[in-house]
Amino acid sequence: MQSRENKTKNVKIAYIGGGSRGWAWALMKDLALAKSISGEVSLYDIDYEAAQNNAYIGNLIYKQNPEMSKWEYKAEKTLEQALTGADFVVISILPGTFKEMESDVHTPEKYGIYQSVGDTVGPGGIIRALRTVPMFETIAKAIRDVCPDAWVINYTNPMTICVRTLYRVFPQIKAFGCCHEVFSTQDFLCYVIEKQTGIQGITRKDITTNVMGINHFTWLDKAYYGTADIMPLYREFVENQQLGGIEDIRSIGPRDLVFESMDMVKMDLFRRTGVIAAAGDRHLAEFTPINWYMRDPEQVTSWGYGLTPVSWRFKNLEERMETSRKLLSGEETLQISPSGEEGVNQMCAILGLGDMLTNVNLPNQGQIPNLPLGAVVETNAVFSNNTVQPVMAGALPDSIYALVAPVVAEQEMIVEAALNRDLELAFEAFMRDAHMPLPMKEARELFDTMVANTKEYLPGYKI
Repeated sequence: MQSRENKTKNVKIAYIGGGSRGWAWALMKDLALAKSISGEVSLYDIDYEAAQNNAYIGNLIYKQNPEMSKWEYKAEKTLEQALTGADFVVISILPGTFKEMESDVHTPEKYGIYQSVGDTVGPGGIIRALRTVPMFETIAKAIRDVCPDAWVINYTNPMTICVRTLYRVFPQIKAFGCCHEVFSTQDFLCYVIEKQTGIQGITRKDITTNVMGINHFTWLDKAYYGTADIMPLYREFVENQQLGGIEDIRSIGPRDLVFESMDMVKMDLFRRTGVIAAAGDRHLAEFTPINWYMRDPEQVTSWGYGLTPVSWRFKNLEERMETSRKLLSGEETLQISPSGEEGVNQMCAILGLGDMLTNVNLPNQGQIPNLPLGAVVETNAVFSNNTVQPVMAGALPDSIYALVAPVVAEQEMIVEAALNRDLELAFEAFMRDAHMPLPMKEARELFDTMVANTKEYLPGYKI
């Protein structure tokens, strides 16, 4: 048996999507700050040069900061090489390119359908899923064959469908999905406590919440600060907010609504359901009936959030590529600070370096008893030595079950359709989505157009 020191000082991480100019750098920073573990990171990406560049940037960290944890980064040309000997596998990929995402998000606008994100549900999320599932099939089979005992951390969207595919292809896989949307809601609760009580200096780590639902449509039916119940404070705060106008409730000045929001959707959902919606407004609005918050751009603006155009993502990629160039040339150095993600802390807990409780996406083993077993749900889980144990969250309250259950059924249908390369079943799911108001003929036209626009990434489908 490996000694604990050998286990924690010789950690092997395989990063799929290792050419990332965002998530990969965040992981590098968190690993550098994790002084209790060290080892090597194998970077695999279909863009091998991008992975090579990140290996160079990663190896600079220890050279420039020898007091930090030492990690050796290496780019690998094949997925199998990267996975060999891995203790952990991190998956953070873009399924396709921004060209395909541009079709996902903006083609439906020609039919009067708007999407604020377009990566999880709605027409865009469904088409993205169709090209994502074959990629995750390949990844799951490679993990099964090369490193079946590795722990797998997924950050890729559509999160639920990605994790479900991993388990459908390799049922014994040890995989979970991580998302930071709940963290932002916990931060918002800290703000609410401060405004309602005057208590300052609270962080989300001081907040205990019961997490239930599915990724990007997650809910909190209980929330505590110490032993104090936050729900009455939240209810009072929400009742005091005025609807119908654009008012920055956090009073932090003008805000960029490309990604930020004024939390008006979140608060209105509490009025409707009595449960705290625990995701950003851009995501929440895509799961609810289209007329609630996203009938048209004017309604979106009235609810204090924005539609994220893919043109912004293209521009942001250019900026990140320029940052990469500067890091490679030495014009800039990577500033080491915590990313706010919990992946590295989760690794430490799995390695036996202390327990932790956090929300993750896992197959339903009964943690939400009124959702189907096997379907991927988001709840709290306890991380400890080589174990991730989901926490019983309880049944979804009726007020949110009616919203969540149809999405679960839709996502299960999409996974089945994609695994079998069945476009007719995929179209049935497309028609069932809460953001599909079109009659059959127009919906078919839209679906066929979007499929054709992404056919390069649809192997095995009859198009």
